[in-house]
Amino acid sequence: MSLKNVVKTGVALSGLVLASVLATGSATAGQTLTLAQVSEGFDPARTYTQSCAACHNSGAAGAPRMGNSADWSARLEKGMDVLVEHTINGFNNIMPPKGMCFTCSDDELRAIVQYIIDESVE
Repeated sequence: MSLKNVVKTGVALSGLVLASVLATGSATAGQTLTLAQVSEGFDPARTYTQSCAACHNSGAAGAPRMGNSADWSARLEKGMDVLVEHTINGFNNIMPPKGMCFTCSDDELRAIVQYIIDESVE
């Protein structure tokens, strides 16, 4: 991995940690922060906020921005299966595997990708 990619990944991960803290509020000694909470009532929007928003709201490290159809158009041409594969396995040493939702199943990751697409494409 090149130094440039290491720096980009570090910036993206730093933003993710900050966004996670801001999204959940500050932690007290008796609390633990988690990047995602997956349960029977899985909510793609909530999980997006907890695990994806730091990069996909700001465009950190070149991430396509939520709500910006121009950012998603070329990616959508590759098809949903490719987008989900990149989400599961990571992409270009910048997008981390599972998009930082380590507890998400492949189906849940697909649901998050679909949520992002639904919110981003006109």
